[in-house]
Amino acid sequence: MTNPPTPLIRVSSIPFPDAYSLPDKPSASGPALEAFRQSGFVLGSDLALFEEGMNLQLKIVRDASSSRFRKHPYAALMGLWSRTFSALADGCALATRGSYGSCAPLVRSACEFIAAQHQLHAAEMELFIEWLATNFTPNVEHKAFEFGLGRYFAGGTLADDVKLRRVYRPASELGRPSFGATTLLIGPESNNRRLALTFADSSFHVGWAELTLGWLLALCERQLAVAVHAKGTFAIHDDTHAAYRAFAERVEQALSRTDRCSVEEIEEGQYKRYLAHNVRRAAGSAPKKILL
Repeated sequence: MTNPPTPLIRVSSIPFPDAYSLPDKPSASGPALEAFRQSGFVLGSDLALFEEGMNLQLKIVRDASSSRFRKHPYAALMGLWSRTFSALADGCALATRGSYGSCAPLVRSACEFIAAQHQLHAAEMELFIEWLATNFTPNVEHKAFEFGLGRYFAGGTLADDVKLRRVYRPASELGRPSFGATTLLIGPESNNRRLALTFADSSFHVGWAELTLGWLLALCERQLAVAVHAKGTFAIHDDTHAAYRAFAERVEQALSRTDRCSVEEIEEGQYKRYLAHNVRRAAGSAPKKILL
């Protein structure tokens, strides 16, 4: 096996935010503002835990920002990590404004970014190094600057990481134009007598809020797990390890609540289906199960 070519390109300093703050209150009144208020009231502890995890991510980024860490593997992981961080932040903003259906594609993308970081660091970094060494040149035929798409998909990690898979598969299904997923997201009150659809609705739904924020918490934990175990790429100190372990334990406690809305993958015959537990519009409503 031949070694990949060595890239000559250097890695510049990467700017990053000083801190992460939870989304601001919507400026206009209406359902989105009410969803924001209800999210803070019903799921305030989830939001506080999410904010803590996002800032722990930024601490690791800050600790690894010196020039001695700015090597090509660092660039490979940081590029994907940046996309993960933005997807999680945007997902939280949408969830707190009642735009639950728009969160699923962001969650699916974040899963893929996290999986790619792990798989690159664990076994396939030479693929990034080879791409880096063979691009960033002029393309004479098209008179363009060559970036090269560098297609990469970490399917093995998505299949093997149980915690990641539990989020990835249902989020992927809800993010697609399936009939049942579409009706469930925009017409959750539908039944065998009527289709009760809405259009661009941003009303608060405690079940979807719990489900979406639970996904975001799980992915924040998975991103931190990838970072703290990327030995030699990031500066991970003992206090960072301890903070991650404490965060992971609290995420597990939050997600294991028996009254929380969650989605379970089940098998029925030769098909995989998804059973949603504790689906309810308001905190005081009777929970129900929905099978997709």
